[in-house]
Amino acid sequence: MPEPAAPTGPADPVFAEPTAAAVPPSGDRSDEARQSFVDGPDRPAGEQPSPAGATLPPELADAARTLFGDRLDLAAAYAELLATDGVVRGLIGPRETPRLWDRHLLNCAAMAERIPEGASVIDVGSGAGLPGLVLAIARPDLTVTLVEPLARRTSFLIEAVQHLGLTRSVRVFRGRAEEAATGSRDREPLSADIVTARAVAALDRLAAWCLPLAVSGGRLVALKGASAAEEIAEHAAAVARLGGGEPELHRCGVGVIDPPATVIEVVRERVVGPARKKAPKRSRGGRRRGSQGRDR
Repeated sequence: MPEPAAPTGPADPVFAEPTAAAVPPSGDRSDEARQSFVDGPDRPAGEQPSPAGATLPPELADAARTLFGDRLDLAAAYAELLATDGVVRGLIGPRETPRLWDRHLLNCAAMAERIPEGASVIDVGSGAGLPGLVLAIARPDLTVTLVEPLARRTSFLIEAVQHLGLTRSVRVFRGRAEEAATGSRDREPLSADIVTARAVAALDRLAAWCLPLAVSGGRLVALKGASAAEEIAEHAAAVARLGGGEPELHRCGVGVIDPPATVIEVVRERVVGPARKKAPKRSRGGRRRGSQGRDR
């Protein structure tokens, strides 16, 4: 099946191109730009990444075939890229390579069951491409935008997209989620049917970054861990203030992967503008409190 053409338009010129820059711009200081749990420290001296680390374990072969279908070879090529170049660039820790399939690829691919056919997807804080690139591999009907602020990660993502032959369905945007949502003089704001995220932030901050990128009625689909239910209980009120509906917890890949992937979904029900600054209160005499100077 040929790759669907990615959307074109005013957003294209600001999408990242390969660059040798390794240092993020001064603005990349948000929580999104922090090291994600898949990022590893520099490799110990003399340690060489091996493609063998990306080998699909036999006990996971059935699950991988179920989730990736006839694109399993493409998923294997991405796994090899993570186990080699991803380790060299510090995007994947060397200790993560034996767990690439069960902890990363299959977990992310299981999320696809929560995404409707032909949907547009924005992946916030994409890092090494998890889950955005995995979803693009598993679901050729999707168009995916990878949003990532750090230069070394966006360079890897662009080269991975090119290497995997996904340039017609996947784009890379270098910037923060807030920048993608607000647009600029030369670019329209980005939006999508589904906004995904993995290991980026707690649910309240995640909703603040991701819901503005979802179309009205669109959804945030966040891959979470064991504390997902607690996050929902703690942050449901904050999500509502941000225009989101009641967060829902879903288990993805039941009967296919063990344990299933845990996902929190939030529908964007209302458009909530930025909070307005309160004007200074006036005293009974009509003067603003804190006013400097006195009447003469």
